[in-house]
This record gives sequence, C-alpha cells and structure tokens, in this order.
Amino acid sequence: MKNILAEIVEKKKEIVAAAKKVLPFDEVKRQARPGRFGLSHCVRGEAWSLIAECKLQSPAKGRLCRAYSVTELAKIYVENGASALSVHTDPHFLGSNADFIAVRKMTDLPLLRKDFIIDEYQIYEARMLGADAVLLIVRILSPRKLMEFLYLVWGLGMDALIEVHDEADLEAALATPAEFIGVNNRNLTTFTTSIENTMALLPKIGEGRTIISESGVQSPEDAERLREAGCDGILVGEGLVTAPSVAQMTRRLSFVGGTAQKSA
Repeated sequence: MKNILAEIVEKKKEIVAAAKKVLPFDEVKRQARPGRFGLSHCVRGEAWSLIAECKLQSPAKGRLCRAYSVTELAKIYVENGASALSVHTDPHFLGSNADFIAVRKMTDLPLLRKDFIIDEYQIYEARMLGADAVLLIVRILSPRKLMEFLYLVWGLGMDALIEVHDEADLEAALATPAEFIGVNNRNLTTFTTSIENTMALLPKIGEGRTIISESGVQSPEDAERLREAGCDGILVGEGLVTAPSVAQMTRRLSFVGGTAQKSA
C-alpha cells in the first residue's frame, strides 16, 4: 500500500532545501524572535479546548473544502469560540506560509503551524512566521531528534504538540518532558480514522500531560466522549470544514460539556 507519510517526508526534504536557498538559515534565525508560549497559556486557562484547523485538502481524500479560503475559515473559527487555530503550511494540504502569515495578521489566538518538521530550519521558520506552537511527529523523528527539537521549540518561546499514533510512538513521547501529547486517530496504513485510538492510548499516558485528540471527531458526541475520558481538547479539521454549517459545528465543539471558551 502506498506510504503517504513517507512520500510527504521525502518531498519535505526538497522543500526545506529550496527554502534555505531563498532565505538563508542565518536570516531566518535573525527574524525568529522569541514567543510567549501562547498555546500553553491559553489551554491552561480553559477546561476544554478546540484547536480548529484550516484544512482545505487531505492527501488521502483530496479536496475537502471549496466554499471557504483559509482566512475565511479562520474568521469563522475565531468568531465561534475556538481556543486556538491550526494552519497547514504543507502543499499536500494546499497549505502555504502565505496562508499562515495572513491568518496571523487577523487574529491574536494561538496559532499552531501544522507541518512535517524534519529540520531545525522549519522550527525557526515557524517562529519567524508568528507561530505559537508546532507539531512534532514522533513517527518521523528519532528519539534524539525529538528531544533536540522539543528543547529548541521551547527555547524559541513556542509550545510543541508531540503527535503519536500508537503505543511505540507514545513510549517515545513519554520519554520526553513534553507537556502536550497529541493522539492522532488516523491509521497511517489505511488512513481511516477512529477516536477509539485515543480511547485505547489514554490510560497509558498518566498524569501531568495535556492530551489533545486529533482527527476523527465528527460530532459533538465524539468530543463529549473524549472529554469524559480525560482529554483536555481536540484538534479538528475535516469534521469542521465538511460540516453543513462550519460556524455551528465550531460552536458545538467549542462548548462541549458546557465549558466556556475565551472570547476572541
């Protein structure tokens, strides 16, 4: 079966190499001024958090949203209670750095740069773009790189969402002092999603971590089940952008369990 993740990572190597030629590493470092840990400050102050993702396309399913642009989705999310936003910068998802910059200009909500980080250049670049947090995917990083990147992210005043898919990934994540653990409910072989993956891994995480369930949330009932099981929040893209009303679904997922969200 086609290994989509491996293909994305190989392409990412080319993308990063090209970016370094356009904007040298030293210049990116110079422009990457430290942040203020915006995501963790936000999430710690809320009983429940929705990280709403501006997702136009999926490598597995193709185009998901044609009705709205990235900035239009961001505006809907901001106006309807999302705690933070996730913005893709990978072309496989029709993402771009330009999209990220545009969303950064329109909101002060914490922004997660959603990408496949394989090089420290991308971490400095994320901060240069105005990111409050980045995604670190355990499956594509060695334990040593994962730890190095985590400390680099923190050193730049950002938060890191450490993404795991199974028990082996989780073991590597728990070997770090990471605050945020993101359980991705997508099977990397079949690319199907089920929140049962989060339900299975939750008991193995233990205390002291902030747990975000990613992908596969299609309804407020899914979100409520995850909240009751012990999740601190959810990251949702497809479930929002394919809903009959993006605004209504954003409100319903933001206020799961009657939790009040921070106003935008």
